[in-house]
Amino acid sequence: METISRVHAKALADWGGAHPEAVVLSGDLTASCEADAFRDAYPDRFLSMGLAEQNMLSFAAGLAREGFRPLVHTFAVFMYRRALDQIEMSIAYPNLPVRIVGFLPGVTTPGGASHQAINDIAVLRSVPNMTIIEAGDATEVESMLEVADGVDGPVYCRMLRGALPRLFPASDRMRLGRARLLSDGAEIALLSSGICTEEAMRAVDALKARGVSVRHLHVSTLKPFDDPQVLDACRAAKLGVITMENHTRLGGLGTCVAELMAEHGIGKRQIRVALNDVYLQGASSKFLMARYGIDAAALLRAVEELAGNPLGIGEDDLGDARTDNYFFEKQQEAL
Repeated sequence: METISRVHAKALADWGGAHPEAVVLSGDLTASCEADAFRDAYPDRFLSMGLAEQNMLSFAAGLAREGFRPLVHTFAVFMYRRALDQIEMSIAYPNLPVRIVGFLPGVTTPGGASHQAINDIAVLRSVPNMTIIEAGDATEVESMLEVADGVDGPVYCRMLRGALPRLFPASDRMRLGRARLLSDGAEIALLSSGICTEEAMRAVDALKARGVSVRHLHVSTLKPFDDPQVLDACRAAKLGVITMENHTRLGGLGTCVAELMAEHGIGKRQIRVALNDVYLQGASSKFLMARYGIDAAALLRAVEELAGNPLGIGEDDLGDARTDNYFFEKQQEAL
């Protein structure tokens, strides 16, 4: 598996070269959010706004009104927690094209509850006019800016940083409202998002070797949530549906799927592999995924519950796990 470092840094700098109306704003976490390459290349279109997120979001709204395309960079928790009123009233209410690029979703930081965005999708899904997309690998990080640019309104980009795997071909770009079919099968519909897709992929081949057929879809658009592929997969699943996400079980992918099934009268059982309504401790992402039950082993337990019998799959039967590394030497928070 190819692993690439600082994918967003390069994509953002390339985007700036092709789009002179792009302006990047940083909440005093420039290198930590991989905005430093853009800053160095286009200093006249880069604004360091300091630790003043509410002002930064309002300022971005003003730039959008003047014809610029602002891309706001900081940790997700510092935007949707601290500046929600500005996001709603200054950006979403007038439906302005501000791109909110939020880093450190869920377990991708060891910084503990103060830094881990575990309910950002739940909060921002409830904001009218907001589009939400989430990256699962390097290819999708490379694609996010072009996807966001096609939306006439605000977009929340749930972003990854550091050393990222390339799970999908570089030519297979993210598409708004379109899931990726990674595996086909008739017994279980598996829908995963973000970094959980890599963990799901580790388990699917082992499940097939035990005779469990899985239709696995990777979901990158959380709002709007109307992909007919998702509906078809849920409707066709003989044993049930499993959702897997790096987010609390309330309001994220699992909720999106449950709402969709209810609205269309699909009476299938659903198991949500997600963070179980708790704040997280500080530790490595690998430890946190296991500790809070969103790794490949947790998925296997969910499949066994749907199937009604043990499958006898151990760690040695799973695909290789990438060594997680969401950091690089310039990250000044050094968590």
